[in-house]
Parts: sequence; C-alpha cells; structure tokens
Amino acid sequence: MQEEQSINRRDFIAKTATAVAGFMIVPRFVLGGKRADGSKYIAPSDVISLGFIGTGKQGRGLTSSFLSTNEARIVAISEVYKAKAQLTLDRIKAHYEKNTQLGAYSDIPVHTDFRELLARKDVDAVVIAAPDHWHAAMAVRAAEAGKDIYCEKPLALTVKEGRAMVNAARKYNRVFQTGSMQRSWPEFRQTAELVRNGYIGEVKSIKVNVGPPPTPYNLPAEPIPDGLDWSKWLGPNTPVPFNSELAPPTSKDVFPNWRNYKEFGGGMVTDWGAHMFDIVQWALDMDNSGPVEVIAPDGKEHPFLTYHYDNGIVMTHEKWDWSNAILFTGTEGELRVQRRKLETTPASLATKVIGETEKHVYHSDNHYKDFLDAMRKRSKPICDVEIGHRTASVCNIGNIAYQLKRPLQWNPKKEIFKNDAEANALLGRPMLNEWAIKI
Repeated sequence: MQEEQSINRRDFIAKTATAVAGFMIVPRFVLGGKRADGSKYIAPSDVISLGFIGTGKQGRGLTSSFLSTNEARIVAISEVYKAKAQLTLDRIKAHYEKNTQLGAYSDIPVHTDFRELLARKDVDAVVIAAPDHWHAAMAVRAAEAGKDIYCEKPLALTVKEGRAMVNAARKYNRVFQTGSMQRSWPEFRQTAELVRNGYIGEVKSIKVNVGPPPTPYNLPAEPIPDGLDWSKWLGPNTPVPFNSELAPPTSKDVFPNWRNYKEFGGGMVTDWGAHMFDIVQWALDMDNSGPVEVIAPDGKEHPFLTYHYDNGIVMTHEKWDWSNAILFTGTEGELRVQRRKLETTPASLATKVIGETEKHVYHSDNHYKDFLDAMRKRSKPICDVEIGHRTASVCNIGNIAYQLKRPLQWNPKKEIFKNDAEANALLGRPMLNEWAIKI
C-alpha cells in the first residue's frame, strides 16, 4: 500500500487528450456515443472518482460493482485494518488488469482517518461501507466536505442519526444513494407495482420474515491483531474489548457479526429488515412516512412484533415458509417475494405487464449506475437518503419495542413516540465528542 497520490480525474483527462493528439482519428469513447452493442461510451470527463470508506467484505464487493459500470474510478480508500485494505487494493488492481476501458491501474493511497480522504480534491463521491455505528458520523462529514454519498444499508443506527444524515444531504445539496439495491431488481419492482395497482386487491396483512433483534455486546476479549487500529474501528462508540467476531481476519470470508450487537448494529431486524421492510415501504407508497404503531410480542393477542399503518394495514415480523422474504395478503390475491423469486396468487401476476397508463415506480436496473447518473443530473436516485432513513426508522422503532416489551405509538411526521419519554430517549445515543454530529 503506497501513500502516493493516485491519478486524479484532471490528470486522466489530460493524459487521454495527449494520447489522442497523436492520432488522426479520435476514438468514439473520448467523445461519448455508443458501442456497436448499443451500450454507451463514457467520456473521460464523465468518469466519476470515488473514495471508499470501509473495505471489508461488503466494501470489497462494492468496489467490483462500481468498477464494473466502467463509469467510475477508485482514487483513494480509507481502512483501519491493513490486511483488508490490501485485499481491496489487490481486487481493484486485478480488475484494471482485465478491464482497460478506464486506463491502467495507478497506486491508490490508503488513509486510516477517513477525514483525510474527505479532504482530497480528486474525490467526487464516497462509498461508505463501514459498520453501522459509523454511518452518520461519516456521511454528515462527507456532505459537509461537498462529496456525494453512497452509504450502505441500514442507513443509520438510530432514528436521530438518520434524520441528521438527511438534513446534511439537503443542506449541502448532495446526491445520496442508500445501498438498498433490491429496488434495482425486477422481482421487487414488479411486487411494488402489483401492490400499488391493486392487483391483489386491498392489502390486509404483510408478513416479513427476517432474523432477530440485536443483543448487548457480551463477547470475551481477544488480542487485537496486527494492523488493526481498534480505537479507530470503534470511533464514536464507548470502548469495548476486541473480539474477532466484530472484525474477522481476512482468512475468513464472512460477513462480520458486529451487526448482531446493539452497540454496532440492529441485529437481523435492521440487517435483512432494511432490505425487506424497504420493499414494503416502497409497495405501500410510504417512502416519506411509516407506521403509526408498533407492538412488541406479548404471547397473547400479538404473538409477533406488529406494526399498524394509518390506512389499517397490519405488518408483522414473523417466520413463514420463506426466509428473508415478504408475504403480502390482499382481498384478491397474494404475493410472495424474496431475492430472485416471486410467486403470486393468481400465478399470472408474476409476469403481468404493467400498462403504460398504470402506476409505475422509479425504474433502475443497476443501483450503482443509477447513483452515478443521479450525480451527473444532480437528481435524486432510486433510494434517496430520505427513503433509506424512513426504512431504517421502521427497523429501529421495532427494535425499541422489542427492548421495552410494550406497545408504542409512533408519529412518523414528527418522528417521535407519543407521550413516551422512555422510548424517545432511545431514538438517539451518546457519541464520543470527536465524532458527535448535530442531531
């Protein structure tokens, strides 16, 4: 890992222009236009320079996703675990060796303090793939630094942090995509449009099968591995002992289990719930709102965590036949959806073509290109920060109900619980002063 400056966009353009000057015919990719297969060329001036913050398993996957668009270059990364940074550099270099559309690989600097990355003039946008407890502190500072933002889901660890992220994006006019990529997948778009157009009639109930809520951190201390800056990994959090479940070694190609502990994540309620509750919000046209009540399981009338929407729809967090999936039940049919799978009653709905005059949702076939396109247009992408915040809020208030073990009345407009100081105190959390943000 070298600390040398990577090639920035202006340098890249200048070098391309110099090379072009030596030829009588200017290649079409310099001017834009289309390839023979109909896909568009991206002029060097339109190539977007990205900085990656967090390069664990999810972050490494995102490097491939963005590089595969052939519309972005990675010019810097920030990572507090040297071995993971090196894995990411190796992956990026391998991509450039196989794909020459954007030129040759250039050494990419690694910053252990993400604020150094934010200060770079050659970074147009950041991709935040750090653990959830870091999202708000990083995203707010990125917006202040004038960077556009792609942030992994669940958007925020608390409701107040999510609202702070929205406020910062709006204040500094940033394009902000939440990494809820299921919105760019056809089975979920079909689900949303079938529900919105009434093809299953009036929705009566929704079952969301995702895993359990988080537990307090309780793992035993282990030696901190070489190359990991544990203090920087913890960041805004009160220090706790290191355990490899939180930051596994590179020899284990797994998603780390920090997400199971309430100090760092929201359990599967937010980890998978941020995907599945998100599709419910989309289908119900609730992207700017949410439920009005959440009821903890009581072993009686409510055996499962239960949400009520103002329109009478009831949604439960409960197991059914499919894992990490949603079951919509209406007066005239059902929809069962999970990744790469959509089954309907009647069966013909799964492939029903939604007419031009019917209701349609935002159409995206590639979540990463959608973000890059929105940056160029200065428009809102398919999963704008407000949408990501609202979905995360559904998950977060559910976890609060699990913790308090009682019903809660929620005001989605004011984003507070009604007449419940104890519950409202859980809408935020303390953050160490160095990383505190305006809530």
